[in-house]
Amino acid sequence: MTWGPPRQLTGLTARLALRHGTARARFTALYVALFLLSGTALLVVAAVVASGASSDSEAAPGSGLGRPATAALAQGRIDQLEQQLAQAHDLQSRQILIGSAVALGVMGVTSVGLGWFVAGRVLRPLRVMTAATRRITADNLHERLAIDGPGDEVKDLADTIDDLLGRLENSFDAQRLFVANASHELRTPLTTMRASLDVALAKPGPIPEATATLATRIRAELDQVDHLLEGFLVLARTRHAEFTDSARLALGPLALTALTGRAEDIAAKGLTVREDRIDDRAWVWGSRTLLRRVADNVVDNAIVHNVPGGWISVAVRAEGDDAGVSLVVESGGPILDRRRVADLAQPFRRLGADRTGGGRGSGLGLSIVAAVTQAHDGTLDLYARPDGGLRVTVTLPRTADTGEGVAR
Repeated sequence: MTWGPPRQLTGLTARLALRHGTARARFTALYVALFLLSGTALLVVAAVVASGASSDSEAAPGSGLGRPATAALAQGRIDQLEQQLAQAHDLQSRQILIGSAVALGVMGVTSVGLGWFVAGRVLRPLRVMTAATRRITADNLHERLAIDGPGDEVKDLADTIDDLLGRLENSFDAQRLFVANASHELRTPLTTMRASLDVALAKPGPIPEATATLATRIRAELDQVDHLLEGFLVLARTRHAEFTDSARLALGPLALTALTGRAEDIAAKGLTVREDRIDDRAWVWGSRTLLRRVADNVVDNAIVHNVPGGWISVAVRAEGDDAGVSLVVESGGPILDRRRVADLAQPFRRLGADRTGGGRGSGLGLSIVAAVTQAHDGTLDLYARPDGGLRVTVTLPRTADTGEGVAR
């Protein structure tokens, strides 16, 4: 006689129930399953005991031999009463079993709520740890979980996470210090080499043409290294959100200033500039220096990686409070791989030799734009145009149009 579903089906149901859902739901299902199994086992034991008692009653001696007629009549009455008593006992046993089954069902439903509550209490320290861990980012690694309580598994886990945060904080500090110190220290020999070139070229007397050409080339390479070091400093500063000049800024003047400052480069390449839309309501809050660097970098990218006689389109839009403010710089150029265009936001990533910019590109321009945008809670979107070129869209949260802190 089987008392439940096949073992394989039960195991499959249990595995499916425990693999899906939250840990609290799995704990609740486990509590309810254990309660129902123990309650069912108790009912089975009660049914077996009741069945044994009924069998003993039916097996009681019924009548004797050689008794007088009056004794036989009395014995018959006794047998009838015993039969009625056995029927009453069976009825009472069935009622008890039915009542117990109903009570088991009611308690099974109640155990769902109780199991949910108990599981919540058990998992509460883990929820606290999860919330605290989510609040801790690269900008506040000095914070710790600091979970109080007995020295159990949860406390050990919290202490382990605190130790990990401490190691991460030391690693971030060491990385930032190394980049800053290395960049500053390397600028000293660069300055010395520039001064040596200037002195050599300023000496009286004719200078060989080959020497002058070599000096010009070396100075251009030194400028490239200087730009690379400056990019390292900006990345290190941005990724640690070190803003000392935050203010309300109009994004339109930043874009126009970037175009004006590169008028000679635009004219040398024969580019046509289109100012599609410069919205006066495009106000943001952020670092004046870093956001100016964003505008400079996206305009530089559009110039350097463009084709001679190409075009550049610049627009600054304020679509709404929720949509934010967008700086859109679009340009012509070679056709890019749409599947890999997002890699341009990574340091030193290029999509082929045609995006080296004739040696001018450092490979950090768009990665700096991505880092600064992320630090200002914005988004960067890179779109490869079907007929060639790139569209760069920088979207930042919009702030109130107060007229304060305009960057010109």
